Parts: sequence; structure tokens; C-alpha cells
Amino acid sequence: MGRISISCLFPASWHFSLSPVVLPRFLLPSFRQLLLLGLLAGVMGLLYLLLVTGKGQYSWLREDRHIHTRLGRVPDMEATDTNNPNLNYGLVVDCGSSGSRVFVYTWPRHNGNLHELLDIKQMRDKHRKPVVMKIKPGISEYASTPDKASDYISPLLSFAAQHIPKNKHQETPLYILCTAGMRVLPESQQEALLEDLRTDIPVNFNFLFSDSHVEVISGKQEGVYAWIGINFVLGRFNHVEDEHEAVVEVQVPGSDQQETLVRKRTAGVLDMGGVSTQIAYEVPKTVSFASPQQEEIAKNLLAEFNLGCDAHRTEHVYRVYVSTFLGFGGNAARQRYEENLISTTQIQNKLLVQHQGESADSPILDPCLPADLQDEVGPQDQRVHLRGTGDFDRCRLLLQPFLNRTNDTNTSLNGVYQPPIDFTNSQFYGFSEFYYCTEDVLRMGGDYNSTKYSNAAKSYCATQWKTLKERFDRGLYASHADQHRLKYQCFKSAWMYEVLHSGFAFPAAYENLRTALLVYDKEVQWTLGAILYRTRFLPLRDIQQESLKGSHSRWHRSFSFMNNHYLFLACFLVVVLSILLYLLRLRRIHNRSALLRSASSSVKWLEEGLGSPDLPVTL
Repeated sequence: MGRISISCLFPASWHFSLSPVVLPRFLLPSFRQLLLLGLLAGVMGLLYLLLVTGKGQYSWLREDRHIHTRLGRVPDMEATDTNNPNLNYGLVVDCGSSGSRVFVYTWPRHNGNLHELLDIKQMRDKHRKPVVMKIKPGISEYASTPDKASDYISPLLSFAAQHIPKNKHQETPLYILCTAGMRVLPESQQEALLEDLRTDIPVNFNFLFSDSHVEVISGKQEGVYAWIGINFVLGRFNHVEDEHEAVVEVQVPGSDQQETLVRKRTAGVLDMGGVSTQIAYEVPKTVSFASPQQEEIAKNLLAEFNLGCDAHRTEHVYRVYVSTFLGFGGNAARQRYEENLISTTQIQNKLLVQHQGESADSPILDPCLPADLQDEVGPQDQRVHLRGTGDFDRCRLLLQPFLNRTNDTNTSLNGVYQPPIDFTNSQFYGFSEFYYCTEDVLRMGGDYNSTKYSNAAKSYCATQWKTLKERFDRGLYASHADQHRLKYQCFKSAWMYEVLHSGFAFPAAYENLRTALLVYDKEVQWTLGAILYRTRFLPLRDIQQESLKGSHSRWHRSFSFMNNHYLFLACFLVVVLSILLYLLRLRRIHNRSALLRSASSSVKWLEEGLGSPDLPVTL
């Protein structure tokens, strides 16, 4: 009988052989024992497989969690780690009336949670300074030479390109958005400037840029972007339940079933510049209109949009009211007030045949200037001399007609439609003049209280101009306050009060207005809201790509794992099966030998003629 040899070359070379001659008898088990041995070997193999593969999978999960945790801990004020391959970049160029600025934004790879937006932050250089560059004048100055528009923008894009890793340029979206300065140009000149940008920028720069990435945005769009940016920084789009956060019940716009959500309350925005005043806030409930005409007007003031990456999800659908009032800024209002003062004085002088205001000896008394402040207004041929009386309440009464209020319901400044505000469950932030009027001189920035504010404004207006200048010289006011601020603080205090309480109809007891210059120590630009809105579909794309990449990567790792582990398991099973088959063969050989020995002994008994043993017989 030959010797049977078994060998395996992987994962290690080993060899053994078995012979029936030397095989002990106890290694010839029964069929039931063989079956039990086979099952035991199979179970051991499966346990080995599960333990090893399970360990690998959990290690991959731990690695992914570590990456997301590490990215989430990067503070907003830290320098941007440009060596991080998981960071994405985006550019927004704000082409304003006086100049243009480029803002560089960055965000980590989306975490895969469809409930969350991209975590966009402003890029910071190695000195932790925001990556921003500004140039002058505004792009509208090139209206007569539109072929120079791309040359005008190039320094901004070159500056941004130096801060973004070169291998990221191709996937970095670039948006060039033009505002007030371009809006006043004829459409033909606007298009000529934009066309030059669309043509030349892709030739000179490798950013992700298409024709739709450059446009003149409306005041409504700019207001919506500002509202998005502020609420994003405040964390109002993060809908994780928090018992300390105020919530609001929202009827989702565009939902046929009037779907209702309960989510974080967003903040409204009040912004008063030198020329215009703007208000923006969410309208959580469906509004009714007094007339078809009012409904038509409201359509131009209400913006409905989905900030989420999935158009079928409604948790990030918002209905926001935005209205901009040109001529209602602090400086523009003062100019309108002075023009009215000049025309009224001239008419009265002609009717009464007098010379009031024509010299410093007979000035016009102005309650909106600090006490005893002397001023001159109007063109050279129409100069009017003024002397302040510092009467805050009188000033407020004189300013009310300039609000152009009407008796129509749901209207505000200039008779413009305004949806009702739930003052019992709302919050507003006031920027620019709302902050300067409360902080620069009165030093009351922050939480607004109308009683304290009006009392402080009355006191300031009634203070002698000489005393105010002495306080200014002693540095008692804000560092950026100048004499122009001191001179017109009384007027602007009254104008802000009237716009807020008479124009926008905020109750005098309203306590949820906070005036601010920064949000969480950061200047929030509308460009942040613009890139949030325009990149809102990127998370879904990233999730899909990551899913494909992840499945391919897992398949690749699994294939590699199979080469190293499944092959070993297969070899192990082959060895066990070979042993079992060999043992079965030995068993058959043993049984055959026993039969042969039995047969040979019977033949020998017959040949020797021995009789068979006596058997008892029963009859």
C-alpha cells in the first residue's frame, strides 16, 4: 500500500504524510466522528473569517470618524491648513459701487448627513487673517471700456490663486457678483462688461467658472444672501434639537398639504447704511393679502428657496421677506431733511418778506442738532444758517413725514408691503447705523431697550455742543467716532428710532433686537450667504461620489483581504477535507483487510477436513 502525502504552499510551506501501517487504530474514527470533525473545522474557519474581517471594517469606521472629528474641531480663527486634501475652496468677488473685493472660502468634505449644510468658513492665512483683497474703483467705472473688465479683475484672482493649492484650482468655483454700481448702468453696458469677464477669465485662470457664475444681482438677492450668512453664523440652520434654543412653527412654502415643521427660530436683519435701509426676516406662516395688487407686489418681496442639497427635503425650505428702501439711509435722510428745510425757508421768506436763515445772526432753529451747534447747509447761492436746539422729541415729530407711511394695512416705509411680524416670538439683529447710533456716542450697543435709548438720546441732544467737543477730546466716545458723528448723532438717533418704531412698527417694548457690528467676533458679508446658496447641491454630489469611492475602496480592500485570508481559509479547508478523505480511505482499506482475513481462515478450515462444531438440534 502506497504512502499518501499532503502539502500546501500558502501561506507557509509545510508537508506531511500518513501511512496505514503506522497509523494507530484510534485514528480510524466512525463516520459520525468524521462528520463532527468536518463541522468543527468549518466553524473554526468561519470564526476566523468573521473576526479578521470584522476587525478590518471597524478599523475603517474608526479612521473615518477620526477624520470627521478632527475636521470638526478646527476653530474658525485658526489658519487654514492648505495641506489638508479634504478641504474644498470657493471664491466670491463682490463688485460694489466703490470697489471690488475677493473673498476666499473653504469647507471640509461633507459628512454625509443630508440634514446638515456645508461647513463653510472664510479662509485665513498663516497670520490668521481673513484672505480678502480689495481694489478701487468699482467695475462700473469701466462701462465705456468694457474690454478692460477682465484686466481689472485679474489682480483679485491672482491674489486668490496664490492662497489656494494649485491642484485644487480646477475644482474651486468662482462667482463674480455685481451689486449697486452695476445696477444703475444701462443693460447693454452691463452685458458688455460681463461678456468680457466670461470670455477672458477661463483663458487666464483655471477655476471652475461658467457663464452663470458672473451676473448682476438684485437688491432682493443681496438681502437674501445677507440673511443667509448671518443665520448660518448664528447656527440657526442646524436643526439639532436643543431645549435652550427658541423654535418656531413653519408652514413649508410650496407644500400642497401645508406641511408644518417645528425648527429653530431664525433671526431677522435690519441694516441702515448711508443711502439705504434694508429689512429681511423669515415669514413662517402663509400670509393673506388685502387685494390682488398687494399679492402681486408681495411676490417681488418674498423669496422662497431651499438651502438643502436635496430638493425633495423640506427642512431647509425658507420664505424670506426682503425690502430695500433707497433714500432711507442715515445720510440720505439728513440730505432730504435739509433740502426740505431750505425750500420751506425760502418760501416763508418770500411770503413774509423776511431774511430768516440768511445769516448767522438770524439762524433757523433746528431741533435735530445738538444745543447751540451752528451749521450751514445748501448750495452756495442758497445757503441757510442753522442753530441747534437739541430737542429729541421735536426732531422725531419733524421726521415722521419723511417715512412716507400710508394708512394701508401691512405696509411700512414708503407704503411698501410688509408681512406681519410675530413680535412675541422673533429676534432681530441691527447692523451699520443701528449699531453706530447706539454705540459710538451713547455706548449702548448690544441689547436694545427703547426707553433707555430715547432717554440717552434726549440727554445727548440737549447737551451743549461745547461740552460734547470736550468729551470727544478726552476720548470718552468710541475710537472710530469723529466730529461728523457728534454733529449728526442727534438727527440719526431720532431717525433710527422713527424708522424702527414708526416705519417698521416695532413695539416700544420690543426686547429682542440686538445691535451689532460683528457676529461672534466676525464681520459677516453677504458673500458668505451667496456661496452657501450657490453651492447648496455640492453635498449631495460629494455624498454620491464618496459612496462610489467608498464602495470601490471597500471592494478593493475586500479583494486584497480575500487574497490574504480567504485563500488561507480555502487552503485550510482543503487540508481538512484531504485528511477526512484519507481517513475514509483508510477505513475502507481496514474493513477490506478484515474481510480478507476472515475469508482466508474459512477456506483453510475446509481444506484441513475438520468437521464443523456440534450444534444442538431440537426436534
